[in-house]
Formats: sequence, C-alpha cells, structure tokens
Amino acid sequence: MKADKRSGAVLRVVQWATGTVGTSALRAVIGHPQLELVGVRVYSENKEGKDAGDLCGLAATGVLATRNVEALLATLPDCVVYMADRTDADEICRILESGANIVTTRAEFFNPERMNAALRQRVEKACQTGNSSIHASGSSPGFITEALLPPLLSLQRRLDLLTIDEFAHCVDTCSEDMLINIMRFGEAPEIFGATEFTERDTVFANSLGLIADAIGLAFDDVEVTSEHAVTRGPVKLHDTTIGSGTVGGQRHTVTGLHKGKPVLRFRSNWFVTTDLEPAWQLRDDGWRVIVEGDTPLDIMIQFPVANDPDTRAKVMPNLTAHRPINAIPAVCSAAPGIVTTVDLPQIFADLSRTDKRP
Repeated sequence: MKADKRSGAVLRVVQWATGTVGTSALRAVIGHPQLELVGVRVYSENKEGKDAGDLCGLAATGVLATRNVEALLATLPDCVVYMADRTDADEICRILESGANIVTTRAEFFNPERMNAALRQRVEKACQTGNSSIHASGSSPGFITEALLPPLLSLQRRLDLLTIDEFAHCVDTCSEDMLINIMRFGEAPEIFGATEFTERDTVFANSLGLIADAIGLAFDDVEVTSEHAVTRGPVKLHDTTIGSGTVGGQRHTVTGLHKGKPVLRFRSNWFVTTDLEPAWQLRDDGWRVIVEGDTPLDIMIQFPVANDPDTRAKVMPNLTAHRPINAIPAVCSAAPGIVTTVDLPQIFADLSRTDKRP
C-alpha cells in the first residue's frame, strides 16, 4: 500500500507536454507549495533544452525540457502530469510501471467500467507492477460532469433530470490543431454533418455514467444528437482564417437514460464566433446546470475574464489544468489502479502559498 501523501510531503512532479493546457499546468506545478518540478517532457525540437520557466512565462527554474523519456523517469517522480494531445498507451504504461503515478486530462481514463477492455487490462497491470495510480480530470468532462454533481444531487431525494449546458468560445482556450483537426471548425457543413462524433460523445457519456452508477441510476442507453451552424464571414483562429459558410458553431447533446427515462444530460455549445447562421442563443463562456427533481435548482456559472485574447489565453486553460494538479496528493496516496472522482476523497487546493518561488 502506498504511503499517505495528501499532506506535508513535497512530491516530485514531471510535466508531460506543454501545449495550451500543459503550459497552464506547468505554471501551477512551479507555484504549488507541495510540489517540486523535476522534469518537463516536450515533443518538439525547438522546445528541447529550454528552461521550464521560459516555456510558461515564469522565472528560470533550472529544470530543462527534454524529449528523453528514460531521463525523465530517472528523476524518480512521484507523479507525472500527462497532458499529451494524444494517448500513447506504451508511454503511459511505461510511466506507471516505473512507479510514478499519473494525473491526466486524457478522456480514456475517466471511467474504467466503460473504457476499452484491452487498454484497461493493460493499464491496470502496469499499475499493479509499479504500485501506481492514474486519474483523469479536467473542467469538461471532469469538474462540471463529476465534481460539481454530488453536492447538487445531495439535496435531492428524487431526480427527474439534470441538464448541463456548456457555452465556450473556443479560440482562446484551444490550440490551432485542436480547433481544426480535432474539433473540425472550418470544415464544410455537408462533411461535418455527415460525421458521427463517437469518441467525443463517449467521453461525456462515460463521465456522466460514473455519477449515474454512484447514485443508483445506471444508464441502460445513451442518446446523442448533433447540430452545427456556419460562419457568416471569414473568422481568424490563431494563424488560420476559416472561410465564410464553414462550420463555426457545434452543439452536441449526450443524454443518459435509466429505464428509458432521461436522467443526466450534457449539451455543448461550442463556437469560434457568435456571428452564425442559424443564429443561436449563446451566452458568455460558462455553464448552466438545471436540476429537475423534488429540490429544483438553476445554477449559472460564468467566467469573469477580461475580453482580450492575451488575458483569456492565459486564464481560461486554468479551468482544465488546475483540478488535476490539485488532485496530485490524493492520487499519490490512492490504491493502485485507475482511480475516479468517486474513488478519491474531496479535492482541496493547497492555497497556503500560491507561489513558492523567491
């Protein structure tokens, strides 16, 4: 059994990838009073050899970025913050077998009961070999689909339907690669409309399903619908400008059913411009949660971030990056295996010193 590292001990951490969210996580690790940065994994040659502080806009740390996996594992980290843009199962298992725990935003690991059976078996074996744990979290899915729901549902004795609406202007919070190649903004509407977004929809169904199982309303089916809207004019992302009449807004609705009745629903409203056809009723970035039951609730969460690209680009990724960082002590103390929000204790952020650097 692993030692309890939830309080007191300084934990050695490697930041694995420094994209949009990874850079935010790197800043959080450097400034966290209970964490010591011992390594940074990068994937591009132009980042290799740079100081971690230079990569995230902070003072020099003395920790240099590398592409050498073995050198990183030789630092004997307690935890790896795995934020690569794609899951490398070989890499993840190598980390876990070495004895390092993992916190990640990778969607495959939110709900072990619903993940690929072969991948689950392989990862769980690696955890047993290394006496290590892996936990996935973030903002969405993660905080809004898991962490926030238990306190809201603790007020209920009858749940009719809980609906989460997410509103996100995606340009400042997603990389160009994410916007174009993964989310597929700028695609021709006839191509986009013919696509089934199975992987994306599965992510939210799996995350909501974790809570559904915990409250005794396990899903017996999941319904998925998708809509899109097109740009009325050209829209600049970061370096790329997408054309008029291409996909600029997308809405995906995932509904979990228990005994044929909708119980938990997530609806994304993602866009790169508000000038869309058809004109959607969009809100500023945030979430609206409506709980229908014997204790009804209507909750709006908005992000009061200055509406300039530089501020938004620095602040908004924190929503995804910070919860995994704050979960590190609990994950390092958890039983070996794939651990979920339901398995872990309440996550408290150590805010005693938000910046430990001199």
